[in-house]
Amino acid sequence: MFTDPRQQLEDNTLDKTLRPNELTEYFGQEKVKKNLKVLLEAAKKREEAAEHILLYGGSGLGKTTLAHIIAKELGRNIKITSGPAIEKVGDLASILTNLEKGDVLFIDEAHRLNKLIEEYLYPAMEDFHLDIIIGKGPSARSIQLDIPPFTMIAATTRISLLSSPLRNRFGATYHLDFYEEKDIEDILNRSAKILNIEADREGLKEIAKRARKTPRVANRLLKRVRDYAQVHGQGKINKKITEEALGMMEIDELGLEPIDRLIVKTIIEKFNGGPVGIETIAAATSEERDTISDIYEPYLMQIGFLARTPQGRIVTPAAYKHLDLKPPKSEQEKLI
Repeated sequence: MFTDPRQQLEDNTLDKTLRPNELTEYFGQEKVKKNLKVLLEAAKKREEAAEHILLYGGSGLGKTTLAHIIAKELGRNIKITSGPAIEKVGDLASILTNLEKGDVLFIDEAHRLNKLIEEYLYPAMEDFHLDIIIGKGPSARSIQLDIPPFTMIAATTRISLLSSPLRNRFGATYHLDFYEEKDIEDILNRSAKILNIEADREGLKEIAKRARKTPRVANRLLKRVRDYAQVHGQGKINKKITEEALGMMEIDELGLEPIDRLIVKTIIEKFNGGPVGIETIAAATSEERDTISDIYEPYLMQIGFLARTPQGRIVTPAAYKHLDLKPPKSEQEKLI
């Protein structure tokens, strides 16, 4: 899946190579950047650790990149882990006791933290100490470990799965939304220069149109189009080469790939355009429920092709028009 925003193996090196080092190099998310700049500047002036920060939004929108930038803006080290990786209290203790004053602790996939681990995190985030029980039964005793003041940054794609007590302990919460096409163009232009790719503005604009408003997808498509250009276009990316390359990958002008179209057509052809439940869609398309709800549905809703109602998902007139299909007469009634 070329347009899957979740990190894939090939993205590891690419993300590190193209990752911005400061807020001025980070295109898009203007409101988030303005608020972050104030928070970070204030922390530096007070010479204190910045408040704990929660970042949420879809995959590939730059949460990890922003965490690295925050650490660099503060002039501090960043320690990286993830919710599933912290299995035991000892794992958490090892991470926290190795932090230095002002360090940034980045926890990705925070919604997958063990509930017991969360309980131990609360005093660490609030009072910078960790209470650990040693031994069992009558001989058990509690010791308190002091932790240097630090900044915790948590990232999640599913904020609703975070417990309320954990959410409430973050001083700042920022939502990363889909990017504007202009911001994606700027990201691609910067990436092309770093990767030494010869590309004109029209070629990059065409990639941006099909990148699903997501930087990671845009950079991945840039690599694929570069490969095609080296074989069929003397190494230069232009609009014609981009259209040919993405056409070969069956990615249309809105960034939809075959599975997107399958989901929409299935709802239209088998369920008269909806409403239909997500479980039924998953069964009818042989796709996993979470894959549809986390990967495909958000973008289809963002571009106005799907609508959620209490009864289920409905295909909108815009989707019929894009697929060159005639909507049923009752279509407008379904959207009321």
